[in-house]
Parts: sequence; structure tokens; C-alpha cells
Amino acid sequence: MADYTNRWTTVDVKIEDGIAWVVLNRPEKRNAMSPTLNREMVDVLETLELDEEANVLVLTGAGESFSAGMDLKEYFREIDSSPEIVQVKTRRDASTWQWKLLRTYAKPTIAMVNGWCFGGAFSPLVACDLAISADEATFGLSEINWGIPPGNLVSKAMADTVGHRQALYYIMTGETFSGRQAAAMGLVNKSVPLSELRTETAKLAATLCDKNPVVLRAAKIGFKLSREFTWEQNEEYLYAKLDQAQLLDPEHGREQGLKQFLDDKSIRPGLESYKRQ
Repeated sequence: MADYTNRWTTVDVKIEDGIAWVVLNRPEKRNAMSPTLNREMVDVLETLELDEEANVLVLTGAGESFSAGMDLKEYFREIDSSPEIVQVKTRRDASTWQWKLLRTYAKPTIAMVNGWCFGGAFSPLVACDLAISADEATFGLSEINWGIPPGNLVSKAMADTVGHRQALYYIMTGETFSGRQAAAMGLVNKSVPLSELRTETAKLAATLCDKNPVVLRAAKIGFKLSREFTWEQNEEYLYAKLDQAQLLDPEHGREQGLKQFLDDKSIRPGLESYKRQ
């Protein structure tokens, strides 16, 4: 098993039972995302994508916060006075991990929101496939209170997950909302008491670990990209993903599933998964 202890300075990684627990580790800054953290997260994601022991990735934060968003001092004030090319590189690192890598990551991803989730943290939150929050978590788009509009793809993240009126309400007022409210508006899948958060997340991750990884990858990426296509484009693309999954799947899941349902009469596919060989 790979040992990632102390490999990164702002991120902790531990793999347990196929689950890669990726912890943003700047608790003294409420895990605000600095240029260093952004660079390291690119390496973290690319490394774990190739680690065969990591089947599902869970993103969370150390201490009492998921992430307070972008570090106002290190990401904004200090970078604003840097040469333009430095600003370009800094922004590219942030975008690379926060949505370019996470959005179509090769493995299932779950955001586990354990506390404060503000501003720029909404980008990786929504880029993750699924999300579970603590009831006690506090969400907010406070940019308006700092004299700036939401940056990066925060507004896009809200537009893709939350209704028009509610998204604009929180963007324009800067008011906060709870984990339960986040679940009610569809920003996260579920909200549970903080004491149950890790257990509930591990249970969901274990469910995903049991699925055929090739088919799961095709299903999630097919869904995400299909939202941007026309119906005609989707017909071609999604059939192509179906054929691609069948071609690349070493388990031959489709054949196994059909055999177990049609020939062996051993499963009910609407209620249970096929038995992986």
C-alpha cells in the first residue's frame, strides 16, 4: 500500500478499504485554498487516479471546516501585485483541480462537507459526483460582502445544482444556510448529523466500490456531458459510451448481468446488482 504520509504540506491522504480520504489540511485558515494547496491538489488527484488501491475518492476538510474558499491574502492580495503570467498560472492551477480534474475524474468522488463551506469551495463541491453534508455545516457565498462577485465557476456551480431564485438570493445577499437547507435545495444529496457524517459517507463510498468501475465511469461522465448536448448529439454520444464501456470492461458486466437475469434467474436487476466475477 502506498504511504502518502507527509507527501504534501496542505493535504492529507489516507486509503482505507478502497476509499481515498483526501483532507484539505489548513485548519488554522479554515482550509482556505491557497496557491500551494491548489498546486498540491493537482498532484494529489493525478496520483490517486493511478493508484489501484483507491476506488473512490472522498474530499473533506480538517477540523471544523470543509473550506472557507479562496485564501483572500495568498490567492488575491499577494497575487494581484504579481506579473500577469503568474496570475494566469495561479488561476489555472485552481481551475485544474477544482473542476477540470474533479468533474470528469476517472473514479467516483464524494464531497463530505463537515463544516464551513464558502465561496470558491462551491466549485470542487459541485464538481464532485455526490455530496453529503453535516446538518451543522454552514454554507455561504459571501463574495458580495467583500466587494467582489463570485469567482472561478462558483456561479456556474450554483446554476447547475440550485434553482434560479435560490441561487441568486444567496449570491446577492451573502446570507448563509445550513446543511439541511443545502440538501433541500439540491446542492448536496443528503444532510446528516455531524456525528454520523463519516459513517454515512463511508457507507455510500462502499456502495460505489462494489460497482463495475468501467461502467460507473461511463455512466457518470456520460450524464455530466449530456447536459451540454442537444438530444441528437446525446443519442450519438451516449450510445458511443455504451459501446465503449462494453468494449473496455474486463469483467464483461453486460454479459454477466444478462446471463444472471435471463438464464440463471439469479438476480433482479431493478433491485440488486449482478454478481461481479
